[in-house]
Amino acid sequence: MATVLSVSGSPSASSRTNRLLRHLDQRLIAQGHQVIPLDVRTIPAEALLGADFRHPAIVEATGLFARADGVVVGTPVYKASYSGVLKALLDLLPQYALTGKTVLPLATGGSIAHVLAIDYALRPVLSSMGAAHIVQGWFTLDKDLTVHEDGALIVSPAAGEALGQVLDQFSAALGRTPLLAAAS
Repeated sequence: MATVLSVSGSPSASSRTNRLLRHLDQRLIAQGHQVIPLDVRTIPAEALLGADFRHPAIVEATGLFARADGVVVGTPVYKASYSGVLKALLDLLPQYALTGKTVLPLATGGSIAHVLAIDYALRPVLSSMGAAHIVQGWFTLDKDLTVHEDGALIVSPAAGEALGQVLDQFSAALGRTPLLAAAS
């Protein structure tokens, strides 16, 4: 099957967004995909904020994007947009880093007022980076994600069903992605 890069754009190690992505990674693995997790917060701040394209962590992240057939991008919503650490990473990737890739945008937040952040903030950036196919994204309310003391994530039944559907659509689309790079 496909290689999927699962990118967490949360600056927090204990975030619901990060836990949700790792939870969804398991479903993709069960579907036969190879999943590579990337937590943007682990990239040194001096590399991200100093725009150090040659920093080994940036070079490695760029290579992970190049290897992937599909990319899941998850972010918490801050001030009606995706996180700053995610923005910093996307700015350092090559302009067309997503060419030929299927992309699934996901977001989490405390209010339904931010549901359009995927379509009006994140999707345009992903599109400008050459994504072959951006499948329907999904916004999950923080109240639908419960973290137990042992760190396990419990997703509410309704949110779990919706996330399962968008993840399955992403998984199915991975097999149908046109190879735009081959056309050039």
